[in-house]
Amino acid sequence: MSLLGVSVQRKTIFKIKVYAIGLYVADSALSGPLALHRGKVGTAAFYSDLVTGDFEKEIVLKLVRGLSADQIQGAFRENMLLVDPRLLSQFVSYFAIATAGQECVLHWTPGGILETQVAGVAKPPIADRAFSKAVFAIWLGDRPLDDKIRKGIVSRASELLE
Repeated sequence: MSLLGVSVQRKTIFKIKVYAIGLYVADSALSGPLALHRGKVGTAAFYSDLVTGDFEKEIVLKLVRGLSADQIQGAFRENMLLVDPRLLSQFVSYFAIATAGQECVLHWTPGGILETQVAGVAKPPIADRAFSKAVFAIWLGDRPLDDKIRKGIVSRASELLE
């Protein structure tokens, strides 16, 4: 897998760093389904293919400061309003109090299966393509959490697709 880019999420009022984020995609996706975006990185079609493409990819979040379970779970709930509530409850239950330096890995495997690892502990996978798309759409979708993050986590895509 290759790192497409990184960014940092900040709280808006005081610009406090909350987490660093990186996006990785399978090298086979760079030479396969994403190759058609050579010279067109940053387009709506490119981001759509990143969200919906059924290839191995992962988002890695590294917390820069501690967060409560309510903060983490609430953030996911706010950004995933249109998903199956049962799956959302399962997913947010994976996140408890988090400390600075803790890592969370959200890994898409072919078939749309979301594998989640929190602080090095693997959680039960969620085998629902629509749910997996909703998770990746938080940062890569049409209405991302933050457009700067969306651009940052694909900042190396142009050079990797050459």
